[in-house]
Amino acid sequence: MNRSLIFTLLGIVVLVAACFMPWMRIEDPALTISGVDTTGTRYGKPALTHFILAFFILICAFVPKIWAKRLGLLFAALNLAWAIRNFGVIPHCEAGVCPEKLAGIYLLLISSIVLMIMALFPKEPPVKATGSEV
Repeated sequence: MNRSLIFTLLGIVVLVAACFMPWMRIEDPALTISGVDTTGTRYGKPALTHFILAFFILICAFVPKIWAKRLGLLFAALNLAWAIRNFGVIPHCEAGVCPEKLAGIYLLLISSIVLMIMALFPKEPPVKATGSEV
């Protein structure tokens, strides 16, 4: 197992753990929001998208084909975009109440950046030379 695959696995484990950790705390109604538990808000379940994208990133990391690496890059970019969206939209100030960002949202963003970097530099399968090249 190469380094790129190990860091991808670590990034996915941290990403899944960060989705279950508290992302923000709202003082006025005393709410603590995580990626899977957004009770009392209208945010839905933003962690489900991360789970689906992480699953596809993991599958693409294990397939030793060029198309899988390129598809993994697409899924990692979508995951990073969703993490940036969650980092910006979910803990924003609304009606004069500014929530406190907690460790989970920071870990989510960092692990998404790690997954994107690992998708940019995968271990490529060896290119087979055809007989026409000199």
